[in-house]
Amino acid sequence: MTSLATPVPAVRLTDVHLSLASAAGTVSILRGIDLELAAGERIGLVGPSGSGKTSLLMVIAGLERVSRGCIDVAGRDITALDEDALARFRRDHVGIVFQNFHLVPTMTAIENVALPLELAGAADALVHAGEGLAAVGLAARTRHYPSQLSGGEQQRVALARAFVGEPRVLLADEPTGNLDAATGAAVMQLLFDLQRRSRSTLLLITHDPALAEACDRIVEIRDGRISGNRRRATTPASSAA
Repeated sequence: MTSLATPVPAVRLTDVHLSLASAAGTVSILRGIDLELAAGERIGLVGPSGSGKTSLLMVIAGLERVSRGCIDVAGRDITALDEDALARFRRDHVGIVFQNFHLVPTMTAIENVALPLELAGAADALVHAGEGLAAVGLAARTRHYPSQLSGGEQQRVALARAFVGEPRVLLADEPTGNLDAATGAAVMQLLFDLQRRSRSTLLLITHDPALAEACDRIVEIRDGRISGNRRRATTPASSAA
């Protein structure tokens, strides 16, 4: 009888703790997080301000070192990597989209998107970057600088940059937080479409209940602990689902 191997999670956190020093003493941010994200899964991460959502995203990205515990991303224990190895790992496997875009102001849209490819030594980086911008509807804006783009256009550039390296895991921290409702809805539709086509695992921090319900699973965090973890009850009518 042939046995089927259990799929390896795209992300696995085991007893993850994060404590940071402050003027008032040591502050416990994450307090024993156990969580698995399946390959290709779309997870909405919710919780009140200060609950640890962004800190959780930062430790998964390797941008913050855990105080205790283990984090496996794409089959690698990232807690065992040094800073240089972490930077290479993020470049090759992780895409990140922030609320504030984080584009290089002195680079054009196509240069911003090509940057991670060029750092990886990829051939035809600008060609692939142009294709990425076309995929987000900005084929006519490749030579524009961030200051010449609207907020929605800047976030589309950030999306193109995050997806151009075909990441296994995409981390998005309130990506519509600085956009108006209509622009934010269009950006989220685009993000979901790109995620579905790439089959990457998406962890989305959001305060919007509708966006959380468009995910496969909703994980709630409070006071640095997982307080809720449920599958979506119904399939939303929106095509974003």
